[in-house]
Amino acid sequence: MITAPAYVLITPARNEAQFIELTIKSVVGQTVRPAKWIIVSDGSTDGTDDIVARYVADHPWIELVRMPERSERNFAGKVHAFNAGYARLRDKGYEVIASLDADISFDADYFAFLLEKLSADDRLGLVGTPFREMSGQTYDYRFVNIEHVSGACQVFRRKCFESVGGYMPVKGGSIDHIAVISARMKGWKTRTFPEKVCQHHREMGTAQRSVLMSKFKLGVKDYTIGNHPVWELFRTVYQMKASPLAAGGLALGMGYCWASLRHVGRPVPQELVNFLRREQMQRLSKFFRRMVVFSPRSVAESADASSKKAKQAHLATSMKVPPRF
Repeated sequence: MITAPAYVLITPARNEAQFIELTIKSVVGQTVRPAKWIIVSDGSTDGTDDIVARYVADHPWIELVRMPERSERNFAGKVHAFNAGYARLRDKGYEVIASLDADISFDADYFAFLLEKLSADDRLGLVGTPFREMSGQTYDYRFVNIEHVSGACQVFRRKCFESVGGYMPVKGGSIDHIAVISARMKGWKTRTFPEKVCQHHREMGTAQRSVLMSKFKLGVKDYTIGNHPVWELFRTVYQMKASPLAAGGLALGMGYCWASLRHVGRPVPQELVNFLRREQMQRLSKFFRRMVVFSPRSVAESADASSKKAKQAHLATSMKVPPRF
């Protein structure tokens, strides 16, 4: 049996009264509990603090940190809230640190499973699982990079998290994606393990906007982190299969094109953009090579070749002179 490394959790929570109790129950019910869990209420006004306080009373390893109220809502605020929790762990001994959203739930051995994966491979710096939306939709890992780790729950080896410098406070978002790319750029392996999933209780990216606007904003974010235009074209086509049918993919592509035409600034270094684009082109190349290998024509040609070889072997056998006795 591999001994689970000590781990800590940080959860930035802004007005999560609707779902945070599901997350708390999931963590409290873990077979391997965290050494510390900092829940940072990011100016919540909906009763989030009261829900957390009830559990803090019974579980001293849970701590509530209150941030002042703010009118502006952006992803940089989430990073600032995370960092407020991170500062409380400065003198805490741990090997693994995880960012956990306040609107997901999971089974009792969720963290034990991920900690075991980290323990089994010293080169793994960041792990996670897919999430399932309430609609039942999840990632199709025939097309989604298994090396991407969802921001719903990102579990870092401490050395990896420190090597990438933590989360980048980008107002427009993609903070989780930037962290994953940065980890690989620093030489760490990142991996999603689809054997398990967590349940995401709010439709991703729809806290304050419609689904189509969320797709548009996602396209803008794709541009700001440096997605290759060719990659984005195929991503747009693929997204047209998802709900809302066709419209979602078009909104994604329009967001990317709008950001490109407006020359929206990129908050990430050019080194990261170059690294990401190399990865994307390599993945497209591999995808098309597989398509060629497994295309119906290739399969048919392979079958014909095998059939011809079998016939030739049979003919050669039948023409052999029988042995003399």
